[in-house]
Amino acid sequence: MTRGHRITVERGGGHVRVVHAGQVLAESDRALVLRETGCPERYYIPPEDVRLDLLTPSDTQTYCPFKGTASYWSRPEAADLVWAYPDPKPDVAEIKDHLCFYEVEVF
Repeated sequence: MTRGHRITVERGGGHVRVVHAGQVLAESDRALVLRETGCPERYYIPPEDVRLDLLTPSDTQTYCPFKGTASYWSRPEAADLVWAYPDPKPDVAEIKDHLCFYEVEVF
């Protein structure tokens, strides 16, 4: 990590749910919370708790110098709605293959 930049990953304390266009895409009590300097808190959800059957893999990939290369999934009405790091950097190894959505409800 560079000076002044910090990432932490820890178990989420609550129940998270992702609803898009009226459909529940994910629901979990096992999400990980990633906190990164300058970024909003993000919840990474285990793939077993995500309705992967409702998502289509995208060709989009992005690179983060702190987390690695992300792969994306879409819905017909929402491109690149969710992402994951199949081979994350060692400092965030816990998020491997967990999926992250832009909009998450936390209970």
